[in-house]
Amino acid sequence: MPKIEKFEKKIAWIVSGSLGIFICLTAILLLRDSPLFDEYFLLAVVITVFPPAVLDYADYRWKRSIDKHLPDLFRSIVQAQKSGMTLPQALEEASKRNYGSLTKELERMVAQMSWGVSFEEALQSFGKRVDTALVGRTVPLILEAQRSGGRVEKVFEPLEKFVQTTLTFDDERKTQTRPYLAIIYVAFFVFLFTIVMLFKSFFVEMTDFSTGQFTLMSPQEARSVFFHMSAIQGFFGGLVAGKMGEGTVGGGLKHSVILLTCGYLAFKFIV
Repeated sequence: MPKIEKFEKKIAWIVSGSLGIFICLTAILLLRDSPLFDEYFLLAVVITVFPPAVLDYADYRWKRSIDKHLPDLFRSIVQAQKSGMTLPQALEEASKRNYGSLTKELERMVAQMSWGVSFEEALQSFGKRVDTALVGRTVPLILEAQRSGGRVEKVFEPLEKFVQTTLTFDDERKTQTRPYLAIIYVAFFVFLFTIVMLFKSFFVEMTDFSTGQFTLMSPQEARSVFFHMSAIQGFFGGLVAGKMGEGTVGGGLKHSVILLTCGYLAFKFIV
């Protein structure tokens, strides 16, 4: 997965948001009384959310790849320093190995140092570029160890254990929350199934039913209400799934797109 810069995410939001607003305005001006009005609004939401969702997921995978290779990097640095190498030399040697997405960042650090940039500046630049929670915690410790001198490998050994433990806990958390993500999806599909059954067995069959007390909603009105309800549940249910699964609301955009699409297809071809 490639690295996604912050300005790329902003551009995606601006472009997709502008396109979504254009679709909404078109629907308001041309399709206000048409059955397609709700569908155009849903299309606008999906178009607005889909590109940022893809970029957010790609960025998450890239950062996850960086974090997963940190223990291997620290282990190789310890081995290199035990053989007599300095910390910059150990990083240069590590950049020749395959650490996935982390390799390119190491090569960039080595290139910066070869241009005359100090090790501290190159490491700080690395921390700003990568911008993960684990890197943010480890970079200051490495800098302090480098400044204090002595046997720096004694710092990397507990760092490697700390990062590995953190990653293990994170994997366990995701494993424990996975059933809750499934519950959100199951609840949404049960909701859609209930709507289909109600619509086909109740509203369609009783369109002419009325009393002096009330008049039943028409199938078109009922479909519109259920359509809005499914869209709201799909969108916000996806955000909740992202918060539980990845710890960020933005991580739920992809779930929102999936649920909204499933809801639209159900209403388009079944209801």
